[in-house]
Amino acid sequence: MTLDSVRRAYDALAEDYAALLPDTRAESALDLAVLDAFAREVAGPVLDAGCGAGRMSRYLADRGCRVHGVDLSPGMVERARRDHPDLTFDVAALTDLPFADATFGGIVLWYSTIHTPPAGQPEVLAEVRRVLRPGGSVVVAFQAGTGSRDLAPAYRRVGHDVVLERHLFAPDDVAAWLAGAGLRETCRLVRRPQGREADDQAVLLTRAEG
Repeated sequence: MTLDSVRRAYDALAEDYAALLPDTRAESALDLAVLDAFAREVAGPVLDAGCGAGRMSRYLADRGCRVHGVDLSPGMVERARRDHPDLTFDVAALTDLPFADATFGGIVLWYSTIHTPPAGQPEVLAEVRRVLRPGGSVVVAFQAGTGSRDLAPAYRRVGHDVVLERHLFAPDDVAAWLAGAGLRETCRLVRRPQGREADDQAVLLTRAEG
């Protein structure tokens, strides 16, 4: 699966995705508690990397963060700008963020690394670390486990013929990739599935060393 296929998939899904997930109703109170802790401790602007239609950008902005969202999908960014005109959104890949070194006090990767296979995770996190200030915070959410899930059949049932898969990661592996990028784990949440979720969910909160 290439970046182009992920981009095309989310361009096709943007309107329905935003309607299905307009806010944080899909998150558990535990998920949001970690995000709230991030919002309280962060100093400086926040990057919502892989922002989709902007629902987590909105959540963070409502908690006092100065948020800039980026997403690979122009369709998602268009919807984010429409739904949240007071916030700033741009099109960008996680591996090529259009910002100077040490721009942000905090970065959110809320289920935005799940389409990158394990071998590509260090590159993504190295780029995230590049634009993070010393002492800044990064929060990463993902499905916990091993292997991958083909999402195409589920989307085909609701009228979208897309190529899309997501990867599950062991929390220890994610913590190791983060550590390799100079990000020290400070909090870990792993919870069982709820609602329509099929897999365990994990959130890691980290801080940049140095």
